[in-house]
Amino acid sequence: MNIQIFGKAKCFDTKKAERYFKERSIKYQRVDILQKGLSKGELNSVIASVGIDAMVSDKAEDYHLFRYLTDESKPDKLLECPSLFKTPIVRNGKYATVGYCPDIWSGWD
Repeated sequence: MNIQIFGKAKCFDTKKAERYFKERSIKYQRVDILQKGLSKGELNSVIASVGIDAMVSDKAEDYHLFRYLTDESKPDKLLECPSLFKTPIVRNGKYATVGYCPDIWSGWD
């Protein structure tokens, strides 16, 4: 497995996701989404897996900037404003989840 956890330092669900993989001795790479963001390729991979609307937190301060955008301009806004992401975003190759999803992760072998 090649696990990447994109999260925010103060996000409770990100900490739970890290603990989930740590308790199972599964190595993972943690990426601070506010500092590093996602690359365009990573973003497209996650969109293909979960859809763009599932990636966006409606509690984000800048959500009002996002909700009325066209579908074509939404990815660029996410790359520009990583605070809009719902976290954690967990990737394993071509698979991805948003939020705390241990039921799905347990099937990643």
